[in-house]
Amino acid sequence: MRTTFLRELVKTAEKDPRIFLVVGDLGYSVVEPFRDKFPGRFLNVGVAEQNMTGVAAGLSREGFKVFTYSIANFPTLRCLEQIRNDVCYHGLDVTVVAVGGGFMYGSLGASHHATEDIGILRVLPNLRIYAPSVPEQLHPIMEEILTSSGPAYLRLGRAGEFPISDNKEFFEGGWIFSRNGGSRAMVTMGNVGSIVREIQKDEGAAWDLWTTGRVKPFPAAVAESLARYREIFAIEDHQRSGGLVSLLAEQLYVGRKSREAPLFRSYAIPDRFPEISGKEGYIQESMMCLWTDK
Repeated sequence: MRTTFLRELVKTAEKDPRIFLVVGDLGYSVVEPFRDKFPGRFLNVGVAEQNMTGVAAGLSREGFKVFTYSIANFPTLRCLEQIRNDVCYHGLDVTVVAVGGGFMYGSLGASHHATEDIGILRVLPNLRIYAPSVPEQLHPIMEEILTSSGPAYLRLGRAGEFPISDNKEFFEGGWIFSRNGGSRAMVTMGNVGSIVREIQKDEGAAWDLWTTGRVKPFPAAVAESLARYREIFAIEDHQRSGGLVSLLAEQLYVGRKSREAPLFRSYAIPDRFPEISGKEGYIQESMMCLWTDK
């Protein structure tokens, strides 16, 4: 997904001289096309993410449309105060890009696991949040980011296999809807393709599948469509608290009569850190019996 993101960014930067990329000493083999083509609009600040965000805020005030880029928690939680005070408070045109949602960098330990980011960042005023799962979502999402202004967060995962059928359509904010027929829907966020396939084996395939794009502000058309289901199964690589199931409950319960809202089930990371280290799939598989399903 990061390659698709950089491709979209380079394509836009060729036409828009405001595009500026600031990275935190990483992205080698990925960011070079942008760096080589636009050396005057590329800056590697080193291992200094708080400074990276402050620099991005300053560049935005000079008229640039800035993207910061780093892995997992480093461009988000490590510099939360700068995102809040320097970017969101002033409504600046800075998009924070984090590569490695969930347990993508599993072998590097909890410091590199991005499993609380959505819940923490979505309480910041003015911040739009995007959490795609497949590369084909990036074109409409990048188009939306590039044609709007203000703070945004783009959470990227690994471009793994995901069970989206050919019978699909795009909704506002880059959401993908894959119709399989029935009154039940799986709503997924993050790199959970293998988990979805396992659940489909147990539950059967007669579930419509929704894949998140923009989760804040939540698209009204998506909320209205989801409200029609009898049952919703939220599946995510994020803590249950503050994550996808919390978002859906807020959208589908608040302001509605309880009889109108669907039955909810949640498959999310429990309120604990993993006690093992290893690749993403290994951690997910080892924690599956602990993930909540209620």
